[in-house]
Amino acid sequence: MSEKGYTWHKIATAEAELEFGENRIALVDFNGKKLCIGQFEDGLFAFANKCPHAGGLLSSGYIDVLGNVVCPLHRYKFSIKNGRNTSGEGYYLKHWPVEIREDGVYLAQDKGGLFSWM
Repeated sequence: MSEKGYTWHKIATAEAELEFGENRIALVDFNGKKLCIGQFEDGLFAFANKCPHAGGLLSSGYIDVLGNVVCPLHRYKFSIKNGRNTSGEGYYLKHWPVEIREDGVYLAQDKGGLFSWM
């Protein structure tokens, strides 16, 4: 399936299949890469597992009440919705659209090529 420059890939048959921790973050394997799926409000959001600052594993971080992914190493914060650094350091967290459909949970990959999504 594709639309708006994305190719959609099924990552789970249902949201309940994703193993969310108390931090509301699940770690998934997508084409050999570890990605995070975060729960915030009524949505799911996909983002890189490694912090762009020092490589901290965001799957070990948490999502704060404002919807920021907080890195466990230095507490840098990134908007779960758009990847922007909200704590002021100027970094950007790679993120991807997620859709919940009748037949499962889907992750969008940019059509732009190998480096367009990682």
